[in-house]
This record gives sequence, structure tokens and C-alpha cells, in this order.
Amino acid sequence: MLGRGQRLTHVLSRLKSPELVQKYLDKLRYSTDTFYRSARRIVRDRKANCFDGALFAAAALQAHRRTPLILDLRAVNDYDHVITLYRSRGCWGAVAVSNTVGLRFREPIYRTLRELALSYFEFFYNAEAQKTLREYSVALNLRLFDFDWAVCDDRLEEIAVKLDQVRHYDLLKHGISGT
Repeated sequence: MLGRGQRLTHVLSRLKSPELVQKYLDKLRYSTDTFYRSARRIVRDRKANCFDGALFAAAALQAHRRTPLILDLRAVNDYDHVITLYRSRGCWGAVAVSNTVGLRFREPIYRTLRELALSYFEFFYNAEAQKTLREYSVALNLRLFDFDWAVCDDRLEEIAVKLDQVRHYDLLKHGISGT
């Protein structure tokens, strides 16, 4: 039987592409818990929210020598959404967890992060059917953090705070409501 650290390493080693990471995440239950989970805890609990899933995907991509980048999609009158970025042939794609199918995976066909963020616009709406996506952040490199976020649950809030503090860009031109 594998130990906790070995189990995570074993799972991440099998997820050799963004598509395989997404397939793994799609099998998880969506979490409505009020705390964040590290990649190790996701493997144990078999559930995640978008932030948890973004960290897991970043850990999996990092295990295969990709830069662990996440991005915040900021909303009004709704929850933000966090995605993991990857590049292929100079274009951006994303891996994500959501209880809405339209807010998950993106093929690497987007030339800019703005184009990628805009691809989520039509699917990003609240319970009142209002389209709520308004901003996207710069890419946050998780290597900036001085702790092992793939296994450490108690400091994940630091990442969430930093992601909220990094520069965000307006997605829509001023005066466009998006509803």
C-alpha cells in the first residue's frame, strides 16, 4: 500500500497531459466546503472546488515540467472562478473544476489570456441567469510561494489572497453590461 505522499506522486505521474488531468478532475465530486484542499487531500477526499482543482492541475502539470500557473476569472454578483493555464505551440489552454461543464477545459487555441478568458463569458452566469464575468487576472506562478502547496492544506489561503491582489483586467468595454 502506498503512503500519502507516494499516492499523490503516483497519481500525478500518470497525468501526463492537460487532457488527462481534466479527465481526472471530471471524476471528482464538486466541493461546497468552506476550506481549501491541497492536491494530496483531493486524492484522499475525491472532491474539489475550482480553487482546489486549479492547485491540483498546477501540481500535475508541474510534475511534468510545466510552469504551475493559475488565473482568476472575477465576477460580479457571483463567485469568481480559478483555472490552471498551460501553453502548447504558443497558445493558451486551461484545465478547471466547476459544477458547470462550460467552465472547465479549454483547448490550447487562444493567443492571449484575454481571448481565453472571453471563451468563458457565455457560460459564466449566476442563478438569476445574469452573465457575470467581468475581469481576468495576470497569470500567477505558484513557484513564488515558499511552501509546498501541493501537500500543505493550512497555508492555501495565502495563494487565494495573492490571487485576489494581483492585477486584474477588464474583460468588457466600459458601458457593456453583458446581460
